[in-house]
Amino acid sequence: MDNMQIARIVATIFDIYAILYPIFSWGFIIYILSSWVPGLRESRFGEILGRVYEPLLEPFRRIIPPLGGMLDLSPLVFIIVLQLFNYGMRSIFATIINGLLT
Repeated sequence: MDNMQIARIVATIFDIYAILYPIFSWGFIIYILSSWVPGLRESRFGEILGRVYEPLLEPFRRIIPPLGGMLDLSPLVFIIVLQLFNYGMRSIFATIINGLLT
């Protein structure tokens, strides 16, 4: 395989990532906002979102206790980490693709 084919494969993987990341991010925002809607987290949709996002929030909740016993800042920290991850992934993909094309 030449570099052009590898660059196309990496670009395709990046395209898939670029589609899945916003879906994942919006799903998380919907999950967090669902705590404000009575009964939504207990619905089937809320349970599915809980199975996806609760295991990701658990490590942050162990590190960051709720303020005043009620205000949970772990989702905010998770969003920041998720954004940093996204910037890193985009940079890695760009570096790989540019390196293969030059």
